[in-house]
Amino acid sequence: MVTMNLTFRSQSLMRHVDLNVVIPADGGFGPAGPVPMNPDKKFRTLYLLHGYSACKNEWFMSGIMDELAMMCDCAIVMVNGDNSFYVDGISPHLRYSQFVGKDVVEFTRCLLPLSDKREDTFIGGLSMGGYGALYNGLKHFETFGHVIALSSALITGQAVHSTEEPNMVGATRSYYSTVFGDLTKLQETDKNPEVLAAQTLAAANEKGLPLDLYIACGYNDMLVNANRDLHNALDKMGFPHVYEEDPGSHDMNFWRDYLRKAMYRVIPKPEFKNPFFVEKEE
Repeated sequence: MVTMNLTFRSQSLMRHVDLNVVIPADGGFGPAGPVPMNPDKKFRTLYLLHGYSACKNEWFMSGIMDELAMMCDCAIVMVNGDNSFYVDGISPHLRYSQFVGKDVVEFTRCLLPLSDKREDTFIGGLSMGGYGALYNGLKHFETFGHVIALSSALITGQAVHSTEEPNMVGATRSYYSTVFGDLTKLQETDKNPEVLAAQTLAAANEKGLPLDLYIACGYNDMLVNANRDLHNALDKMGFPHVYEEDPGSHDMNFWRDYLRKAMYRVIPKPEFKNPFFVEKEE
C-alpha cells in the first residue's frame, strides 16, 4: 500500500491545496496469494469529501482506507474542501465545485496511474461531504459514474431561513450567503439537490449515460428527515438510486460501515486467501 500527501496549485481556488492519496500500487494479495505489480494498470478511483469543520484527514483517520483500497483494488483521493459545501461560492477564488469536479480529477489522473473511465470513477462523502458528493456527482455526471452520499447535510432549506444568530454548528446567514449566494433564490437553483437531480436526469437520458446514486443515513441522525425527503422526491421524478436507512447516528461508525457497503455493491468483495495461514489437512 502506498500513502501520499500531494500539494498542487488549483486554478479554481487560486492557491495551493493538499490531497491525501492511498493506492494499492504494490500489488497486494489476490485469491491465490501475492499479486505482482503491473506498471500498465489503471486503477479505479474513489474521491472522498469530508464533513463540516473537518479536513481531508477525517477520512484518513477513519481506519479503513488501506482496507478499502486493497479490497476494492482502487485508489482513494481525500480532498480538502474547507467549509465550502463543495459548491462554487460568490468569490472567484471559492470555486470549489470546479476544484472537485475538474482540478482534482485532472491533476490526479495526470500524476497517478488512474483510469479515466467514467464507470471507474467514484465520488463519496459524509455530512457536508455527502452533500458535496451528491452535488458534484450529479453536476459532473459525465466524470463520475458512481455517487455515494452518506448522512448528507441537505441544509439549503435551513439556509434560506437562517439569521445572523449562529446555529448549532456556528453558521450564520452571512456564511450561507457566501457559500450559496442569494438565499432568497437558493431553492430555485441547482444547489437545491432536487432541482439539480431533475436537470441531471434529463441530461443523462439525452446522452444515454446510466446514473448510479447511493444514499444512506442513520435513522437516529439529525439529518434523516431531509434525506428521506430527497429520497421521496427522487422516487417521484424517476431518478435511479438506492436509499438505505438503518440504525445509526451522525458518526464515523455509520460512515465506515456504509462506505464499505456502497463500494461493495458495485465492486464485489473478493475472497482473499490469507498467505500466512495454512489450512490443516484432513
